[in-house]
Amino acid sequence: MSRSVKDFIIIGLKGMAMGAADVIPGVSGGTIAFISGIYEELISSISNVKLSLLKTLKTQGFKVAWKQLNGDFLLALFLGVVVSIVSFAKLIAWLLENEPIPLWSFFFGLVLASVVYIGKQIEKWNLISILFIILGLIFGYIITIIPSVSSQDSHLLFLFFAGAIASCAMILPGISGSYILLLMGAYATVIAALTEKNLTIIAVVGAGVVVGLLSFSKILKWLFSRFHNQMLAVLIGIMLGSINKIWPWKVTISTYIDRHGEMKPLLEKSVLPGSYEGDPQLLFAILLTIIGFGLILLLEKFAVKK
Repeated sequence: MSRSVKDFIIIGLKGMAMGAADVIPGVSGGTIAFISGIYEELISSISNVKLSLLKTLKTQGFKVAWKQLNGDFLLALFLGVVVSIVSFAKLIAWLLENEPIPLWSFFFGLVLASVVYIGKQIEKWNLISILFIILGLIFGYIITIIPSVSSQDSHLLFLFFAGAIASCAMILPGISGSYILLLMGAYATVIAALTEKNLTIIAVVGAGVVVGLLSFSKILKWLFSRFHNQMLAVLIGIMLGSINKIWPWKVTISTYIDRHGEMKPLLEKSVLPGSYEGDPQLLFAILLTIIGFGLILLLEKFAVKK
């Protein structure tokens, strides 16, 4: 596939959108990859990292191996992810703390439109498709209601597996990697390690992430190649189930104390705007939901035009 510099800039921007989503517990970078039209290429490219790539590098040189890896695509995308996390993490954290309803409303619109977008790609609707949607919905919803575990002290082997499982969620639309870490009680430990530059923990979690990505991407690639419609149906279900997590209006059921000694929500319950404790910002929320929904429609029209 021949791409211009403009194409790679657009891929980098999509990576930035993925990075911004991944730092929010409840929003998946995989969702952004799917709605921006690069999901299956991303899965396929990651799954190309295997032993045969080293053989290609040895026998045919770096250029051929890089092309086999689809290296230009991955480099542009992950540069965008890194730049986004470094640049926008503080902004998104501020929005989560000070303007949660508008932020969640925008992502709510994105996810709703994404469900419509993915649904259009299912070639054949039948009872099997509906069954897979229901199964995905149940799974996605259960993930959002599991009580989080608050823990600062974790064994390195546990952190390795936490990183591997979280990385699987990062590339699966509807499930947030950071939320999985929060559920497993490793989120605070990982954030503290990044802040304090604890290289041991960072290396262990990073190794888990790499192993998880390489393993799970191969499984996803195999599933998409053989059960494409069913996989799309499952993803629709997962995204519908995850709406509970990104619903803008919530009440806190239980809390925990973070590493700064501040009280944070541990378990929340979605409520109707009328039952929300505080200003529901209903009109603003509806506007941002429409903007989020409309953004996906624009992306879809752009993709069709190209």
